[in-house]
Amino acid sequence: MAKRVLSIGECMVELAQAGQGLLRKGFAGDTFNTAWYLRAALPADWQVDYLTGLGDDPLSDEMLSFMEKADIGTQSIRRIPGRTPGLYLISLKDGERTFSYWRDTSAARLLADDADHLRQAIESSDLLYFSGITLAILGVTGTETLLSELRRARAAGKTVAFDPNIRPRLWSDRVRMLDTISAGARAASIVLPSFDDEAAHFEDANVAATIERYRSLGAEKIVVKNGAQGATVAEGDSTVFVPAVPPEKLVDTTSAGDSFNAGFLARLMTGASLAESAAHGAAIASVVIGHHGALIEPALLPE
Repeated sequence: MAKRVLSIGECMVELAQAGQGLLRKGFAGDTFNTAWYLRAALPADWQVDYLTGLGDDPLSDEMLSFMEKADIGTQSIRRIPGRTPGLYLISLKDGERTFSYWRDTSAARLLADDADHLRQAIESSDLLYFSGITLAILGVTGTETLLSELRRARAAGKTVAFDPNIRPRLWSDRVRMLDTISAGARAASIVLPSFDDEAAHFEDANVAATIERYRSLGAEKIVVKNGAQGATVAEGDSTVFVPAVPPEKLVDTTSAGDSFNAGFLARLMTGASLAESAAHGAAIASVVIGHHGALIEPALLPE
């Protein structure tokens, strides 16, 4: 029987500078980026679906078509009249990227408003994936609805993976941010934090402190990503260090963590060990950061 992954969050319209005052349009977003690379990394008999909210406008139509052409399932996407996708603009100055966002009327903010739809999509999946950004864009009620369904899925034996992906600009209150990220971790069996985020916002002194904190929240498997310093994977009382794979040329770190997560989860769900899975995640991320943009062609990735 085919297995199914459901990635939950927001895919946005991306505008990037194309020279001579022109902009190039694309589509990206943390959990969608991971879905893209999961589709590339998993066997063909796995189904990869995306759950979000989209509007009834031409950009939403175009985004759906883009997903379908990438063989990412769209049947779990709700169309919400009067809403549109979120949008962000990438600006470059002296080689540094900055981002401007327009997402107040994003349909994705309502992705958990239909609890029956959400439950049906989750119940038909084997692996659920979400992030701190997913939680940040939802209202209080939507957040609790989503977490309640994910806790229910985990209790039923499904694999629930969570990347805290802490973005303070998306939160109006620091305390709520930290409390909600912790609640997200409690709903998950696998947590995939980035150490620089955890050190900055939870004030973890070292990787071991991050592991212990998420272990105390109930995570069964923890993978702490630490950029060029590699990753540390933990299960039970054991930890293993996995070195990073240096890119041939560092071009753009966008989607480094998202693609690592995809490579890790794809190998883990098909029977590899934690260390082997993390090594594959590192190999995929190394290729991705050697190219421009969040999404690169699957043919460029390591097999």
